[in-house]
Amino acid sequence: MITPRTLKGFRDYPPEAMIPRERLIETARRVYRSYGFSPIDTPALEYLEVLEGKGGEESDKQLYKFQDHGGRWVGMRFDLTVPLARFAAQHIAELGTPLKRYHIAAVWRGENTQRGRYREFMQCDFDTIGTRSVAADIETALVIHDLLRAIGFEGFAISVNNRQVLTGLLEKLHLAEQSTAVLRALDKLAKIGPAKVAHELIDTAGATPEQADQVLRLAQITGPRDEVLARLAPLVAGSETGEAGVERLAELAAGVAAAGVSEERLRFDVSIARGLDYYTGVVFETLLAELPGIGSVCSGGRYDNLAALYTKQELPGIGASLGLDRLLAAMGELGLIERVATPAPVFIPYFDRDRLHDYLRLAERLRQAGFGVEVYPEPRKLGQQLKYADRRGHRVALIAGQREFDEQQIQLKDLTAAEQHEVPLDDELTALIERLRELLGEGVRG
Repeated sequence: MITPRTLKGFRDYPPEAMIPRERLIETARRVYRSYGFSPIDTPALEYLEVLEGKGGEESDKQLYKFQDHGGRWVGMRFDLTVPLARFAAQHIAELGTPLKRYHIAAVWRGENTQRGRYREFMQCDFDTIGTRSVAADIETALVIHDLLRAIGFEGFAISVNNRQVLTGLLEKLHLAEQSTAVLRALDKLAKIGPAKVAHELIDTAGATPEQADQVLRLAQITGPRDEVLARLAPLVAGSETGEAGVERLAELAAGVAAAGVSEERLRFDVSIARGLDYYTGVVFETLLAELPGIGSVCSGGRYDNLAALYTKQELPGIGASLGLDRLLAAMGELGLIERVATPAPVFIPYFDRDRLHDYLRLAERLRQAGFGVEVYPEPRKLGQQLKYADRRGHRVALIAGQREFDEQQIQLKDLTAAEQHEVPLDDELTALIERLRELLGEGVRG
């Protein structure tokens, strides 16, 4: 006998776990489509050369790679952005620009597992390819904002930085060639604190104590957006790159403010760098006010050079990714996930052996009205079937036997409130549909 088990960092998803995942994915799709993003898909496996060296040293360590049956070295995608760059370079001639796409699919990283992080996980990405316009930066921030609100969160903050600001300072400090090491050190600031980051800047990036102090001074600027911009300007003055970064942040702030996003929802945080090497401009991280320790639940940024590895055509890009599994873990901790094992809110018990066809007709008419309906498959005792419905998380049971069908009445049992009402069964089911919509909402399918 083979012991049934799953690999470390991988999971099975029973219905009560899969239903909230699918609802979250459906919400993401709805928000992405509302901004004009279109769906694409790419293979789970890519040629190794497509993936290796694109996300930095840490991503290369976590990459699942092997030789296939043809002796080719291949890798499993570690994110959806690098495959997008390959996809855009390969297909942009027929697709045109700007290309606005979303991609919801599994990715794999061989990293140590921790709270809300697994080796196989789902990403929900959206990106705009083919424009450097600040309008695309602003739109990315707005999509993140609308996405978190659509999911049901009010207490969250989108932290925004621009890598050009730090690059400008590094140019002034003659540390531009060590920018990758500096960015990786800064990315740990929230976890290990300024003192340890300073040591890493000196030991790993080769900075002097004075240079490390200047970098940390910039990274620790906080306050209202206008105040942060005012304090950044003199630090990068004289660097064309740094000045451009500050200007882009100012334009982004004005754009999101015009769209009605408050200071509390979007703030500047000069310390965030994002660990992946391909970011070149604005970067985003999103923290939940009630659970900041779980980390960013929606992150991304601008990557203007990534597609240059695959094509001579300029294909600048910007986008972000919803951390589906991390967000679900947070929602679970906050008690925001309803535990149900069925997507159908309506349950029809089959307890009158001679009425199976009536039950099936009733269920089909309700499905046509937009309701998810499950009919029990065997004629068992009503009490047993109602226990089943309660365990599965059905919200309403429609109880009808010989008497109810003869009198054209049905017993509607609200399983959540433990209340029961008698509803007329007219030819069009008008009263029943109206009552179900009151209890469940218009056209509810799950």
